[in-house]
Amino acid sequence: MKAYVFPGQASQFVGMGKDMYESNVHAKDWFEKANEILGFRISDIMFNGTEEQLKETAITQPSVFLHSVIKAKIAEAFIPDGVAGHSLGEFSSLVINECLSFEDGLKLVKERAEAMQDACDRGIGTMAAILGLEDKVVEDICFGLDDVIPANYNSPGQLVISGTHKAVELAMEKCLEAGAKRAIRLQVGGAFHSKLMQPAQERLQAAIEKTHFNKPICPIYQNVNAMASSDPAVIKVNLVNQLTSPVRWSQTIRHMIDDGFDQFIEVGGTGSVLRGMIRQIDRNVMSESL
Repeated sequence: MKAYVFPGQASQFVGMGKDMYESNVHAKDWFEKANEILGFRISDIMFNGTEEQLKETAITQPSVFLHSVIKAKIAEAFIPDGVAGHSLGEFSSLVINECLSFEDGLKLVKERAEAMQDACDRGIGTMAAILGLEDKVVEDICFGLDDVIPANYNSPGQLVISGTHKAVELAMEKCLEAGAKRAIRLQVGGAFHSKLMQPAQERLQAAIEKTHFNKPICPIYQNVNAMASSDPAVIKVNLVNQLTSPVRWSQTIRHMIDDGFDQFIEVGGTGSVLRGMIRQIDRNVMSESL
């Protein structure tokens, strides 16, 4: 079985989408519609902006969403048997499996990005990648401290932690003492997927509750529980909880493989972020980019 997988924040790059805009009339129409919905020309920032501009959460998230969704829409290569997205990528997934319309998906991403940007502006949180240490060891270290949690289970030996600056710094030190190969502070605006995103979660929940979700054409494997769902009510709840819960990407891919998926196509971003993680999770499955 084949699956589309969609990247999240940190997969952006200057010039993203410009080739599609210039070579495909349908892509141009999608970008112009997005500019109208957002109220500013995000396409200009995506095509000609700076790296610093693209790093702003309020810009990054709709940019990555648009790049992924438009690329998948103009390709129309096949109808996937399932979809999954890393954090923000869940919203791309939900448009491609027709659970959300393009317009509603973009509006929710805009709301999510602005809410998270507001939370980030408080300046009290950060994240760090712990490399070369078993998940259980990192979990025990985090659970033994206050204000830091495991946030992104990316692949074996790569777990991202999230929390206050002081707590993340202390956890990094303890992980290195426990044998981690590296502990890298990430260049992010806040403590994503932790309780510090609670204000953003409440704002996003209000927007999701007002949005219509269709019955999807194929299941989505969601970050919160790594399990498949086709129930719009369940999808909504999981999407809200995602902001303050870990991204269980490694577990998601394993469950998809157990369910019969043997081909993963990454759509959007640089086209290599998720493929690299999938290869680390299981080298026997096929992973490629669209």
